[in-house]
Amino acid sequence: MRKLIVLALVGLVAQLVDGSLGMGYGVTSSTLLVVAGLTPAAASASVHFSELGTNLASGVAHWRLRNVDWGVVTRIAGPGAIGAFLGATLLSHLSTESAAPVMATILALLGAYILVRFVLGFRPRIAGRPGARLLAPLGLVGGFVDATGGGGWGPVATPALLADGRMEPRKVIGSVDTSELAVSVAASLGFLFGLGAAGISWSLALALLVGGLVAAPLAAYLVRVAPTHLLGVAVGGMILFSNVRTLLGSTDASDPARYAAYGLILVVTLAGLYAATRRHRRTTSAAAAQEEKVPASV
Repeated sequence: MRKLIVLALVGLVAQLVDGSLGMGYGVTSSTLLVVAGLTPAAASASVHFSELGTNLASGVAHWRLRNVDWGVVTRIAGPGAIGAFLGATLLSHLSTESAAPVMATILALLGAYILVRFVLGFRPRIAGRPGARLLAPLGLVGGFVDATGGGGWGPVATPALLADGRMEPRKVIGSVDTSELAVSVAASLGFLFGLGAAGISWSLALALLVGGLVAAPLAAYLVRVAPTHLLGVAVGGMILFSNVRTLLGSTDASDPARYAAYGLILVVTLAGLYAATRRHRRTTSAAAAQEEKVPASV
């Protein structure tokens, strides 16, 4: 019972992160489930089944707050579902020994990407919406990475659409979260075909789902009002640390090498928090100064 309560809290925190950043639920939850002892395929399957509910709740919440661009959702969801089904089928047929380092590598790279992304920030240029030439291949790759890594739809799709710069950040996050429902459905079907119902931890999926459902409406609101730069850096550092730990364990690295790697990740994360905070303050100050100049020039 204690384990299920802890997992419900994990689901709550993961959905809070995902709904406010547009990324993080699958990566965070899968990382913790693998650390807890589940096989990569079982962890990814449990997370994707829990996402059937959390994605639906998150999508409804974002829709009600007008954070969704349905043109983007319709163009990216289909390719994402195809990629997710293929990725789930592949992961289901890999041995545990082969799958663990593969999944840890993907998650570690995604964690590093999240960390760097929120340290550097972004400057959107609002000019319409991206077309199928970007959204179709982005959805295919994002869905495949999501299923094989236990998460990754948000870390792949959200930064790419932010970098493209033709959508408001809140519309990017809301559209990515809403389209993820199709990805979760396809990945869940792939795991059912590959693992069978007996290979999936339904109790863990339900615990994650309960926590995620509680957090989904709050996260959709936070995306409109809360600064997310510090949360993004912290989550990226945590994911990177957890999966580097798994990788080093699978290679029988020496204690000095492990401690050096952990220390480096900690230093990089703290430096990232400091840099992101300074960048945010500079941006806020510049915006405030610009607002003061406008009335004077009128």
